[in-house]
Amino acid sequence: MRLDGKTCLITGAAGGIGMAMVAAFLAEGARVIATDRDLAAIETAAAALPAGMPGRLYPHALDVTDDAMISALNQRLEAAGLGPDVLVNNAAAIRIGKLLDTAPQDLDLVYSVNMRGLLQVTRGFLPGMIARGGGNVLNMASLAGVHAMHERFAYSASKAAIVMMTRAIAIDYVDDRIRSNCICPARVETPFVTGYLQRYYPDEVEERFQALAAYQPLGRMIRPDEVAAMAVFLASDESAMISGQSFVIDGGVTAGDQPGARIGARG
Repeated sequence: MRLDGKTCLITGAAGGIGMAMVAAFLAEGARVIATDRDLAAIETAAAALPAGMPGRLYPHALDVTDDAMISALNQRLEAAGLGPDVLVNNAAAIRIGKLLDTAPQDLDLVYSVNMRGLLQVTRGFLPGMIARGGGNVLNMASLAGVHAMHERFAYSASKAAIVMMTRAIAIDYVDDRIRSNCICPARVETPFVTGYLQRYYPDEVEERFQALAAYQPLGRMIRPDEVAAMAVFLASDESAMISGQSFVIDGGVTAGDQPGARIGARG
C-alpha cells in the first residue's frame, strides 16, 4: 500500500478528478478527508466504492473561500487525530472567454476559488503539517497554466499563478520538510465537460466532444484515473526527492509540432 498510514485531504472531491483521487488514495491505504461544497455528492459517490474503503473515508462540507469553515474543519480533524499529511488543492472554478469576454467579476470568481482558495486552505492546514514533522502539498493546475489555450483568459492566469505558488511553497518551507508539486492536465473527460457541452452546444455535443478529444495528439481525452495515478505517485514516498515541480499530462500537446501541422509561410 503506497499511502498506508497517510491522511490525505482533498478539496473539490465531488468532481470527476477529485473523486478519482479519493478512490485511488483509498485503494492505496490512505485515510481520506474528502471535502466539497456539495457534501451529498461525496456521500453518493462514496456509496459506490468497493467494500472496506468507506471505513477510511471522512466526508466533510468545505467551501475553500470560507476561512471560518476551514478553521473549524482543521480544529475538528486535529481533535480527532486526523490532521492531514497530504493536502490536495483540487477545487476549481472556470470561466470561458477571451479578455474582452471576461468581466471583472469573472476574474474575481476564478481567482477567489483557484488562487485565494489555495492560499486559505493551505494556510489553514500547513501549520499542523509542519508541527507533525512535515507533509506534502499537491496542487491541481492545468495545461492552461503552462501553455496558452484559446478562450481561457481568466482560467489560464489563475492556473499559471498556481504553478508559481507551488514553487514558492516548495522553496519557502523546505526546511520544514514540506514538499509541494502540481499537476497540469490537458482535457480530462469528466461530467463537467459533458455538462458544459450540453449547456452551451446542445445541437453539436458529439462534434464538440470529438474536437476536444482530438486536441490531444494521442487521440482522446485524459481519464480522471490517469490524473489520480500521478497524484498517488506525488503523494507517496516514492516521490520523496521531488518538490517544486509541475507535471504535465497532455497526450502529447506540448511535445512539438504534430504530423500535418500547418507550416507558416516563413517556415
